[in-house]
Amino acid sequence: MRLTTTTNVSVDGVMQGLGGPDEDRSGGFNRGGWAIPLLDSETGDYLNQVYGGAAAFLFGRRTYEIFAGYWGTMIDPTTNPIAAALNSRPKYVVSTSLTDPQWAGTSVLSGDVAAAVRDLKAQQDGELLVPGSGALVRWLLANDLVDQLDLLTYPVVVGQGTRLFPDSGPDIALELVNTRTTSRGITIQTYRPLGRPEYATSTVDPEHVF
Repeated sequence: MRLTTTTNVSVDGVMQGLGGPDEDRSGGFNRGGWAIPLLDSETGDYLNQVYGGAAAFLFGRRTYEIFAGYWGTMIDPTTNPIAAALNSRPKYVVSTSLTDPQWAGTSVLSGDVAAAVRDLKAQQDGELLVPGSGALVRWLLANDLVDQLDLLTYPVVVGQGTRLFPDSGPDIALELVNTRTTSRGITIQTYRPLGRPEYATSTVDPEHVF
């Protein structure tokens, strides 16, 4: 399977609490729900397509619990393409403490997670989708396990909250595969990791650059 991460972020990189004021208040975060007023039909259609096309899902613990509490409790998940996909396809959650997941179709990955993810990728065709799950995404990137990185960037500066990338971490070169902008200014960009970036070996005279 191709491992694809799909992450909604603000312009300043915040990914916490996008869905509502009480979705994730950890760390004293009080600006939840910033994405909902900016959603448009193009973004909704894109997310329906991405989730609907996934063969399986991979989560970090916190995102899994948020999704299980919302999508996993819908009375009739067949009425929503995202809910239908999430409730009918295999789900894997990386956790050292979760032992009895209540969401049907869930398997817990622990121990040698890198080997487990590689095994998943080798077992079948299709898309292994990682929704949200910032800490997991960072770990997957650091271990060269990400094949595609999808970023949905909303035109808002949240100003606080957990960001996708920390102040210090591994450096990664990215190839822009596709980009588009929706009617409300959400940019949807698809990247492919290319290893470490190249760096200039000497200072360039600004007059020769601009």
